[in-house]
Amino acid sequence: MREMQNDCFIGLDIGTSRVRCVIGMADPVDNGKLSIIGHGSAKNNGMRKGAVVHVDDVAEAIVKAVTETERISGQQIHRATVNVNGSHVLGFNSKGVIAISGVNREITPEDRMRVEEAATVVSLPVNREIVQFFAKNYNLDGQTNIKDPVGMQGIRLEVDAHIVTAATPNLRNLTQALDKAEIDATNYTVSSLAAVEAVLTRQQKEAGTVVLDIGAGTTNLIVVEDGEVQHVAVIPVGGINLTNDLAIGLKTDLDVAEKVKLEHASLIPDRNKNTVNVKSAKQIYSFNYSDIVMITEARIEELLEFVQKELTKIKKARKLPGGVVLVGGSANLPGLVEFARDQLQLPSRIGKIQNVTGLVDTVEGPAYCSVVGLMMLDMLLLPTIVSPQTNLSQTTYGLADKLIKRFKKS
Repeated sequence: MREMQNDCFIGLDIGTSRVRCVIGMADPVDNGKLSIIGHGSAKNNGMRKGAVVHVDDVAEAIVKAVTETERISGQQIHRATVNVNGSHVLGFNSKGVIAISGVNREITPEDRMRVEEAATVVSLPVNREIVQFFAKNYNLDGQTNIKDPVGMQGIRLEVDAHIVTAATPNLRNLTQALDKAEIDATNYTVSSLAAVEAVLTRQQKEAGTVVLDIGAGTTNLIVVEDGEVQHVAVIPVGGINLTNDLAIGLKTDLDVAEKVKLEHASLIPDRNKNTVNVKSAKQIYSFNYSDIVMITEARIEELLEFVQKELTKIKKARKLPGGVVLVGGSANLPGLVEFARDQLQLPSRIGKIQNVTGLVDTVEGPAYCSVVGLMMLDMLLLPTIVSPQTNLSQTTYGLADKLIKRFKKS
């Protein structure tokens, strides 16, 4: 097997139920567009709601997913851009203010960095760390909504920012699992930002869009407007909760409930369908279809109520022209698009991966959106390697450029 080339980029999505890995490289024939050359997936038994609870099990899943990716791509993998997930991930708004000195009081890149650093000077509990920093807009002497103040002149520079933090113990457990798998985390980022990179167009980022990454244990929410991240949240509800509900409501085993979810869970009532059959361990189980729909509706309605609360918190409920984009393993639930449209009163659609070539047909489902986005961020966060002709928007790079590269090994 060959050593990994410098122009390879890797995303590693460590999810509650599965670990996914994707590797790509810039295609010089297609203006530096990313081409997927390998991918892998493995079941993960070491996490609960996005948090590591069994380090060895997570490390084993990482090794299996990476090994499969290496086999398909013919490249060795030693590093990756990795997602941070779980209900311990929290976002909040912050503001930084500085005075501008100098003869002509012109804003320099150093001044922009100073005001962003001022916004990160916040009181955090000892067990929390800043993962990412997003500058939403700058204000200069009363002029608001400035995207980049460098080159302008003024006296007082302010920044409105959104800061994402995570629990230190969870980050350490994640790092420990990566160490055991012999993978170096080049950068950490929230799952939802990765999904943004994979599925949103520049127009959607500017107009205002909420992306919901519905995984097994959690739902990652991110609001992007004017090309900047406005809000990040992690809701502790996912596909596993629906499985548990079905097991309780149908009075059946978890294995049978999981099969019912995968084969028959739906948000579309059907008066012509009375019962459904599920075969498990050579035994056939029959269930009332209307009961399955009722249980599914109750859980998804609760999830979307949490989403509505987050949007109301930032005064964006029913005010995002880009609508709702659904990704993640649970996004394929029949009727979810229409249900989300009705509940949130916003346009709704399933996210589709964009701006990549290669083995795209094998990673087309919404479950792969986050890991493909992580691969794209891995490329964007290594600008010395990226071709100047790369086919990724400046807005996208602007988001990636706001990442704080913490936890990087010395």
